[in-house]
Amino acid sequence: MTTLFISDLHLDPVRPHILTDFHRFVREQAAHAEALYILGDLFEYWVGDDDPQPAADEVAQALTALAAHGVPTYFLRGNRDFLLRDHYAARCRMRILPDPCVIDLYGQPVLLAHGDALCTDDLAYQAFRQQSREPAWQQAMLAQPLPVRIALAQQARARSIEHQRAVRPDADAQADGREDITDASAAAIAATFARYGVATMIHGHTHRPAIHLLTIDGQPRRRIVLGDWYDHGSVLRVDADGFTLAGL
Repeated sequence: MTTLFISDLHLDPVRPHILTDFHRFVREQAAHAEALYILGDLFEYWVGDDDPQPAADEVAQALTALAAHGVPTYFLRGNRDFLLRDHYAARCRMRILPDPCVIDLYGQPVLLAHGDALCTDDLAYQAFRQQSREPAWQQAMLAQPLPVRIALAQQARARSIEHQRAVRPDADAQADGREDITDASAAAIAATFARYGVATMIHGHTHRPAIHLLTIDGQPRRRIVLGDWYDHGSVLRVDADGFTLAGL
């Protein structure tokens, strides 16, 4: 059997082809897997489980059907959908995992993370990340009327793109909202491996798909970065024989 890992689909009405790709992926690949892990940013933005965006209903239906087929789905919140709560997870029949967390993957401990906490060189984003993960901040946000939350999310997206242009003038901040995200820092990567004592880490967020074979403190380490789905899907397939990172 195979376990599948995806992240950074950024589902949004302006990119309907990604939702089509997701449905095909669930039918043709995930339905035959042992488990599916979604490591954050499934949606372009998430302002609360009461947001009636059509993509949310379609994803819930697809993942519910997957669960009925006997394939569990696990989810880590990303920097775009960190307000996703248990109500929507229950609709999808998926389990929310803490970010980061260590799982047993075919007999070896593997660290899972969304990946934004590794981008420590972006000080402005890390300050926002710390604030926005506070329960009081989240409660205040979710207490706002839905139209206000949607407007705030759209403003945040625009500020993020402008921030990328300021810190990286060559950044690929395109009209459809995609960004060239600051990469993970070597110091944060090394510190994370040391803290959790694992040999393998899987994360998304940076949109730089690759399998990095590293030596840290004299020990072999493997950092697997999932790609985004803006132009084509990125899937990590894991079984007892190893790791394969490829497109759909």
